[in-house]
Amino acid sequence: MNGFHIDPHTLMPGSIMQHLVSASLQCLAMMAFQGYVFTMLLLVCALKHSGTLSMDTDQSLESRMASTGGGRVKRGWVWNQFFVVEEYTGTEPLYVGKIHSDSDEGDSSIKYTISGEGAGTIFIINELTGDIHATERLDREHKTFYTLRAQARDRETNNLLEPESEFVIKVQDINDSEPKFMQVPYIGSIPELSPIGTSVMQVTASDADDPMYGSSARVVYSVLDGEQHFSVDSKTGVIRTAVGNLDREFQDRYEVVIRATDMAGQMGGLSGSTTVTIVITDVNDSPPRFPQKMYQFSIAESAPIGTLIGTVKAEDLDLGENTDMMYQIQEEEGTNMFKVTTDGNSQEAIISIQKPLNFEAKKVHTVVVEALNKFVDPRFVDLGTFRDQTIVMVSVTDVDEPPEFQAPGEVMEVQEDARVGTVVGVITALDPDAANKPVRYAIDRSSDVERIFDINASTGAITTGKTLDRETTGWHNITVLAQEADDELKVSRTTLRIRILDVNDNPPELATPYEASVCEDAVPGQLIQTISVVDRDEPQGGHQFYFTLSPEVSGNRHFTLLDIKDTTASVHTQRVAFNRREQDLYILPILVRDGGTPALSSTGTLTIRVCECDSAGAIQSCNTTAYVMSAALSPGALIALLVCVLILIVLILLILSLKRHHKGNLSLEDDEDMRDNVIKYNDEGGGEQDTEAYDMSALRSLYDFSEIKGSDGGGGSGVESGGNGGVATELHSLPQWFQNPDLDFSMFREYISKKVGQADEDLSVPPYDSFQTYAFEGSTSPAESLSSINSCSTSSEQDFSYLNSWGPRFRPLAVLYTGHRGQEDSEAS
Repeated sequence: MNGFHIDPHTLMPGSIMQHLVSASLQCLAMMAFQGYVFTMLLLVCALKHSGTLSMDTDQSLESRMASTGGGRVKRGWVWNQFFVVEEYTGTEPLYVGKIHSDSDEGDSSIKYTISGEGAGTIFIINELTGDIHATERLDREHKTFYTLRAQARDRETNNLLEPESEFVIKVQDINDSEPKFMQVPYIGSIPELSPIGTSVMQVTASDADDPMYGSSARVVYSVLDGEQHFSVDSKTGVIRTAVGNLDREFQDRYEVVIRATDMAGQMGGLSGSTTVTIVITDVNDSPPRFPQKMYQFSIAESAPIGTLIGTVKAEDLDLGENTDMMYQIQEEEGTNMFKVTTDGNSQEAIISIQKPLNFEAKKVHTVVVEALNKFVDPRFVDLGTFRDQTIVMVSVTDVDEPPEFQAPGEVMEVQEDARVGTVVGVITALDPDAANKPVRYAIDRSSDVERIFDINASTGAITTGKTLDRETTGWHNITVLAQEADDELKVSRTTLRIRILDVNDNPPELATPYEASVCEDAVPGQLIQTISVVDRDEPQGGHQFYFTLSPEVSGNRHFTLLDIKDTTASVHTQRVAFNRREQDLYILPILVRDGGTPALSSTGTLTIRVCECDSAGAIQSCNTTAYVMSAALSPGALIALLVCVLILIVLILLILSLKRHHKGNLSLEDDEDMRDNVIKYNDEGGGEQDTEAYDMSALRSLYDFSEIKGSDGGGGSGVESGGNGGVATELHSLPQWFQNPDLDFSMFREYISKKVGQADEDLSVPPYDSFQTYAFEGSTSPAESLSSINSCSTSSEQDFSYLNSWGPRFRPLAVLYTGHRGQEDSEAS
């Protein structure tokens, strides 16, 4: 059987053959873990050295052996996996290998061709000899192998002499790629003072070479720069601290150069490097420290509480919250004259006044301010105390101050019956300065507008200026001024509270005008009313009242008064029954006396009505005379009545005024300039088109309709004629023209003629002035004229039968008018 074979000894140059054999052996070693491939490669290498390798692509070796009875059969194609070294830099095409058919007798009758990846471009074949060459520089990192197909054809017929077979050209790796760090830039961090060997971060470099071929892709790591502070694991790339005293305050970042070398770091290996930035983070290892041991400030003694004296700040080399501190103050005197607070943003100590300063009492204050960290790391406590102190000297400067009031009693008191000029109390103010200038006193009259009190300008004695009344004003708050005698600008103020003490100067009175009711069949001892009293006075021992009936009724046999001794009293019946017809109203005077000194009293009345009650004692009816009188005499009722009468009068006057105004508008003078629009109606309907119709009110006002009111059209009286009088009244109330054959319209004609003449003579009158006639509705209207001007005949003279010819819509109107006429005719007959 024919076949292809490759003879590397005879078809390859010596150096190339040796190189490929060596490459094949290396490939064999790399793929030893694959069982069947390992066996095949051993067979390939053995056949290469022996000169021939056969492989049949159509059937397996076992099947061919079975078909020939177990004997060795010559393969049709002789193949091996070709190897091409990458990055070949020669000037000539690189020889790859040779394919040969067993049927090739060397007479050039067979043509060899290839197809597949790179065929004809990267790889070319000699059609006569079957030699394959690579024409381009190959890169294993770009493509590791190429799969092609080989054909042997008859040159004349182009028929396949051998079945098409597939073979592989593998690109053999060389160490041409250096390691590269892919995740740049590298930035790591570690707390300061971390122990030796603390992991910082890990770096990783990759090599594009074949990791299965030699050590080209085997990378090791090392430190090029920064090895005195950091180290790196050669295999894993983990960076660790090499020292344990990294101090952020000394240096807060490091630039470490890490190198990665392939070939396991052997001589001739390629390498790449990267820079790793390692940031040293802060820990609270630095205590606060004041830059100065003493600070000096000065403040005026007149500065109010809360005034800022100054600020001090302790320095902390740490960062962030490790610099947060708080301040506290320690005064040597322990008087707490000053206060310190911490500014959260600037971390400054703000010193302010907490109590009033006094230059005369103390000129210099010594304050100790202490700063301490808020958050202390217990790991660094042994480094020392995390607090510091400084001394603050506060000098108080003298100021010319206004007088100072000596604290008077909380409240001054005076009785309400004190005479004018009575001394209420004395207030004192002194000049706090060393000069001790005299002080003058005055009352701020805005706080005592009524001038109830006066003050002695020299002594400060406060006296009453008017009669007092506790019941009107029980308390007075006045403002007293104290100023230096020679400097009115130095003024101090204080507020005094003066309480007016009560004296018994108001008698007790009944709480309300009491009214009670009693049934006619009331039994003796029945409770009628409980009364109480009010007293404007407020004795210190409380109120005590005594109730009795007035002496003039002390002997009455109808009612009794019982003093309950708790500021109230009760009224009870004394007789068996009452008769409403004999007496329906009782007035019971009651005398009330207080327990003051001197005792005061007053008399009030209790009104008792006798009423009719049912068997259960419920009141059914009482005499309402007293109620009516009371309601009539009530001030509220009188006021309401007067308001109603006043509103009624105002409405009447308003109506009269409106009527007079309306009548004035209807009046018209002869010399009034009226623009008469004469509109000729040539169309039927009018309505919305008559927007500029003549105003007939001016003509109506010229005629005295009072004559119509007094007549019935025939000269008789409206009252006497009965029905005609009603018609006259109706015509007078309606705004329409009265139809009367006896009326004279000559005055209208004269008025209109006069106006037309005036318009003709006036050159300023616009040319569109016109005269409006009411002679007829329209020349084409079957209704002819409907104007009231020409309607001087009575209704009996008009014939409305033509309305029947207007159509169905006007038939009801025709019926009404014709029926109305017939009725009038019958009445006339």
